[in-house]
Amino acid sequence: MAWLVLIVSGVFEAVWASALGRSEGLHRVGPTILFVVALIASMGGLAYAMRTLPTGTSYAVWVAIGAALTVAYAMVTGSEPASAVRILLILGIVGCVVGLKMVS
Repeated sequence: MAWLVLIVSGVFEAVWASALGRSEGLHRVGPTILFVVALIASMGGLAYAMRTLPTGTSYAVWVAIGAALTVAYAMVTGSEPASAVRILLILGIVGCVVGLKMVS
């Protein structure tokens, strides 16, 4: 159960990071509300998962999911350029986190 919560909280990390970028310094109400709600859900899920999973592994998985999805969203929406090298580097991050899971 902790792994599922950790994965979902990683998705919420990508949501809050993307909402923060769209909030224009917390001046746009809609993205700011989404940022706050997703941040609370993300941190709460991470805290729950860390009760049973190792801290380092939990944090690495949470950050990797959030970073990979945030960059993927930015590339899909055109906010950031997409390239084969960028995609391979993001896959490398995900691969390293999967490796952490396999050795823990």
